[in-house]
Amino acid sequence: MELSLPSAYLVGLVGLLGVVAVFVTIQVVNVRRDEGKLSRLQQETAEDADPVKLYELGSVQLRKRLYGQAADTLRQAALLAGNEPVEGQALIHNALGFSLAAQKKFVEAETQYRQALRCKADYPVALNNLGFALERQQRRDEAADTYRRVLGLEAGNRTAKRRLRLIGQDS
Repeated sequence: MELSLPSAYLVGLVGLLGVVAVFVTIQVVNVRRDEGKLSRLQQETAEDADPVKLYELGSVQLRKRLYGQAADTLRQAALLAGNEPVEGQALIHNALGFSLAAQKKFVEAETQYRQALRCKADYPVALNNLGFALERQQRRDEAADTYRRVLGLEAGNRTAKRRLRLIGQDS
């Protein structure tokens, strides 16, 4: 069977449109899921604000890039998290630091990352985030030391290796 050039073009175009349709459908489903979860969690936390639900709400807000709202929600979670396990407290402070860093509030973010590390000293994600906040404050030597601490915990950590290479201290 021989396809003419216009027929081949049409088949290719239909195939491309089909692939795009699949990706758009996946994105729409994810957005609808996050919107539903956001709505449900906002309602639940208005009725009963516990640190776990607030952390979940803050995480959804972060995914939706609502950084200011996420920071407010996660601050509230941090205030209520006194009886939570230290790992949970570390997660909350790290997420709060991330929301602050996304707003370019790197000094405040550094404080939250350090608080996360007080809760859980061997937390590579918080260390990587702390290194990034230090970089943004032009404290490259401290950032490099922080990334090296990550590599001491996880020798294969790609983020720490890449950041060290980017700041020129990958020795």
